[in-house]
Amino acid sequence: MAASVQRNLKIVETETPVDVLGRAKATDLAVRVRGLTRRFGEREVLKNLDLDIAPGEFVALLGASGCGKSTLLRILADLDREMIGEVEVPVRRAVAFQAPRLMPWKKVWRNVVLGLPGRPDRQRALAALEEVGISHRADQWPKVLSGGEAQRTSLARALVREPDLLLLDEPFAALDALTRIKAQDLVGELWQRHGCAILLVTHDVEEAVLLADRVLVMKDGVIAHEEHIAMRRPRDVADPAFARIRGDLLDWLGVRHGKYDND
Repeated sequence: MAASVQRNLKIVETETPVDVLGRAKATDLAVRVRGLTRRFGEREVLKNLDLDIAPGEFVALLGASGCGKSTLLRILADLDREMIGEVEVPVRRAVAFQAPRLMPWKKVWRNVVLGLPGRPDRQRALAALEEVGISHRADQWPKVLSGGEAQRTSLARALVREPDLLLLDEPFAALDALTRIKAQDLVGELWQRHGCAILLVTHDVEEAVLLADRVLVMKDGVIAHEEHIAMRRPRDVADPAFARIRGDLLDWLGVRHGKYDND
């Protein structure tokens, strides 16, 4: 279908191929975006944007506030339909936002399976909560959870859907520094275990380099730069290679001038 159509969101129903280790092969695309444009009144937030994400790939998206990062994520989640262009995404996809968005009148385990078809499956919820380390909080009300526990519940709610694409919109932004580090480690572990494609929207350059296979910088409604991260995991922020990559990304974001020099 032509890219001039007002909305063309294609749900890809094929099974994601996996390799012998159980990780997704990059033989097909988890996300394919072509010519994506989104306007708010006279303001063009996304401008003929193209994007590919391979199955099992972890991609981080950086950019200044208002550059269109969250708008892109909402379109991929089918939460924003007023766009022009071609978007192909998997059937099985899930979203975790900065705010956990838990229903206060439902216990934690019921929040995890909220929206799934059929009767609420407690065992399925407990399995997801066990993965994120808070199965002991299953019968609590959301109001008694810490910020980190609430965000883990949000991740469990996303994972219980067994997504081929996980969309994360600044999920750690409201957490304190120590809880944030633990949450980052958890997401890295869950990604390794599940092998789904991830698009992480963040303002944190260090977080992007720690977690992602590829870091994208968005400017003026397009992908202005991409950085492939070839460093082995787990990554060390004290590694000179890490610092060089972080410095290059900060330059692209206009945060500082000059290159990191370790010579």
